Amino acid sequence: MPEIPEIASRAAEMNAALAGKKIQFCEILQPKCLNLPVDQFQSAVTGAVIQRVTYHGKWIQAETSQGWLLVNMGMGGEILLVDPVHLPVKHRLIINFSDGTCLSINFWWFGYVHFVTVDELPLHTMTAKLGPNVLDLSESEFSQILKSQKGKLKVFLLDQTKVAGIGNAYIHDILFLAGLHPLRALTSLSDIEIHQLYQGIQNGLLPALKKGGAFYEMNLFGQKGNFQMEDILVGYREGLPCPKCKSSIVKIKTGGTSSFICPTCQPEK
Repeated sequence: MPEIPEIASRAAEMNAALAGKKIQFCEILQPKCLNLPVDQFQSAVTGAVIQRVTYHGKWIQAETSQGWLLVNMGMGGEILLVDPVHLPVKHRLIINFSDGTCLSINFWWFGYVHFVTVDELPLHTMTAKLGPNVLDLSESEFSQILKSQKGKLKVFLLDQTKVAGIGNAYIHDILFLAGLHPLRALTSLSDIEIHQLYQGIQNGLLPALKKGGAFYEMNLFGQKGNFQMEDILVGYREGLPCPKCKSSIVKIKTGGTSSFICPTCQPEK
């Protein structure tokens, strides 16, 4: 599932390439991804001019002259800027621009393309409930949010209503870099450990963001991300040596998910 490194990269690429483009018409091959009936959606976006593209959590948010176009890639997929002659074989929705280019959107499993007016954006339940983008927070802001919560550490970080953008791909290295076990109680964390966690988030996400996201995701122009398997420290590396202490990385159950940890560097206190 795309997380901040992929979503923020796509949003930046789209902001640079799409700003000023006018939507001429839209082709819908998967109506269930919409929040409106097909004819209403097409009517709402036709003639809209892309003004800027940002992101909130795992949602890409394109502000247009007629409202907001909101895209969630679900478990993954491709957003490609092409021309009608070079459309990919698999696509769920095509946004055709007046300059002859088009935006092809494909979901691997599930995803959403929604349109809301400016006034409706605060009422869009799937984005209105999101917490702040985790990379936008200062350490003080992050600490304040964490200290107001109870429960286990990993559950908190994955709860998009608390802090948005972290998923189950990057969280393993984030917690390893922080030296914290995923099942630690939030109330047990010291100020020093909260500082380590904040730095772990920065150091666990920014390298992938700088490389355009993970190798299994494509950018707006069909190029693969440059964050490779060898860039991952402990995630999905069960049985391999820890890069710090050489203990074997283990896979453990953490509620409904699995976690990859170094039992020496991340003791469950």
